[in-house]
Amino acid sequence: MEQTTLGIGTRLQHTHFGPGVIVGVRFATYLISFINHGIKEIDKTDPKLDDIIPENVTAEIETHSDVEKSLLKILRLWGGFQENVPLGDRWIGGTLLLQPADKTLKPKEIPVDIFFHKIVMLRDRLRVMEQQINAHKILTDEDKVNLQQYITRIYGSLTTFNVLFRNKEHWFIGDKSGND
Repeated sequence: MEQTTLGIGTRLQHTHFGPGVIVGVRFATYLISFINHGIKEIDKTDPKLDDIIPENVTAEIETHSDVEKSLLKILRLWGGFQENVPLGDRWIGGTLLLQPADKTLKPKEIPVDIFFHKIVMLRDRLRVMEQQINAHKILTDEDKVNLQQYITRIYGSLTTFNVLFRNKEHWFIGDKSGND
């Protein structure tokens, strides 16, 4: 792809990741939301990219607020879309056994795929809450940042469940500073 100034909202086709939409523009890369692979950072000169419907073509880099507006627009456009998040192969058909310390009590057995589905639903609902916080008209920027920090800590608490995911790009990621 020759053009390196595509804007947020441009629909693209990548030979490996499939269809996607630019949700962020950086100096040398695009942040692209792919339907089946989530958000990936792709080099602007990647030969595997083909623009389908160019939008907001510019030489400028988009600001964070522009990214949020474009992402909200895309989410509304694709409303109801749920990402397919595969369970790790070794867990398919497995069960989770919750054994009480008191051996006279009966253990609870839960299929891993049911448990995994609930974890993915939790993650999706946290993402929706993040979007609602960012789009909230009354909250101050300071309030939004404080709430985002709590959500980041929640993600950090959920990193234990990353072992269930087939693909690393679906993992929970908390505070990378190690303060969790």
